[in-house]
Amino acid sequence: MSASVKGFRDSQSGSGALFEDVYLIDGKRTPFGKYTGGLSSMSPTDLGILAGRAAIEAAGVPAAEIDQTIVANIGQASADCFFLPRHIALYSGAPQQSTALLTQRICGSGMELLGQAAEQIALGKAQLVLGCGTDTMSRFPLASYSARQGFPLGRPEFVDLLWEALNDTAAVPMGCTADNLAREYNLSREEVDAFAMRSQERYAAAQQNGFFEGEIAPIAPKGVLEMGDYNPRKYRLNSREAVAADEHPRRTTMEQLAKLPFVFSKEGPTTAGSASGIVDGAAAMMVASGDYVRAHGLKPLGKIRGFAASGVRPDIMGIGPAPSIRLLLKQLGMQLGNIDRFEINEAFSAQCLAVARELQLDEDKLNINGGAIAIGHPLGATGVRLTLTCLKTLHRDGKQFGIASACIGGGQGIALAVEAC
Repeated sequence: MSASVKGFRDSQSGSGALFEDVYLIDGKRTPFGKYTGGLSSMSPTDLGILAGRAAIEAAGVPAAEIDQTIVANIGQASADCFFLPRHIALYSGAPQQSTALLTQRICGSGMELLGQAAEQIALGKAQLVLGCGTDTMSRFPLASYSARQGFPLGRPEFVDLLWEALNDTAAVPMGCTADNLAREYNLSREEVDAFAMRSQERYAAAQQNGFFEGEIAPIAPKGVLEMGDYNPRKYRLNSREAVAADEHPRRTTMEQLAKLPFVFSKEGPTTAGSASGIVDGAAAMMVASGDYVRAHGLKPLGKIRGFAASGVRPDIMGIGPAPSIRLLLKQLGMQLGNIDRFEINEAFSAQCLAVARELQLDEDKLNINGGAIAIGHPLGATGVRLTLTCLKTLHRDGKQFGIASACIGGGQGIALAVEAC
């Protein structure tokens, strides 16, 4: 058997591809740092390099054999951002003759890059691909789009790109889409808060049991990233101390959550406690053909079985995972009951809960180690993190099939199916 791909298109549901003999060898992620926290002084490029190096080491493959590097980054939060994918590739050890590109499907970018990596392998354009998602959301810039053209005295125009990222100018702010779904699915404030509480509790239990130690690569308080003849890259953490664990998770109670004010609409129910965390971080995975895996005697985490993306109404963008999961399962000839574990991004409690209700998911299979309400949602990295967590959960629990999925600002959804090896 050799790697292959079969694309599909459904005019009512979306499009995607199914794969044979394409593997996810292993991966790692940085800790996710809280907003303006320990990692906020690092560029997304440096976070991506550290995640890439850690993924290469975990996979046990020579960086010199990387054919392509595919990177997701949304915020472009450093002055050298135009070079971000190439710099992540080169400083991770990929050879100069290899290539690098940037992909962007907002919150679904991490899964998109893994699907693109699988396509490149199935098309014979690569045997080994480094996939990396990275964002330093604390560094999303204040920008002036009109300064070059001049401005009236005392009236410079600047926008906060982090704040603007939360607003879909074609419809409504992101949080309002969650509130819209809460109304459509009759979700109460108490139900939404309880889902957020459960995310925090499940994360705390998984952390206490050492689950996240298997996917996190700690970051030293300062360092110099060197590779060959390239100029050294220096970094120093904002905390001045090493960061070895996620900074956003917090202990809370239903009483504390109930006191938080609504953020996006007068009716709610979304609050700061039931929204994903704004965080900084990167995640990376190594994708390879079956021929490469067998030739090197590797033991991969799993196979990529397929991925699908769907479009939905922008004002209820959070429901996007539902049609993409349905479409993907239909193409795979599988049922929801065949899937052992779901990792669906918790952009908002109401949004993720609406997806679960729409699909009638067994919530004991959903985000069983907590989700983005606790961990946070660094836009470009999340899809890779979800996929890595899904596979490691399948291995821990002795299960076979998993799906990672996310809603996407503007009205899309994406899903990626994996099978544990």
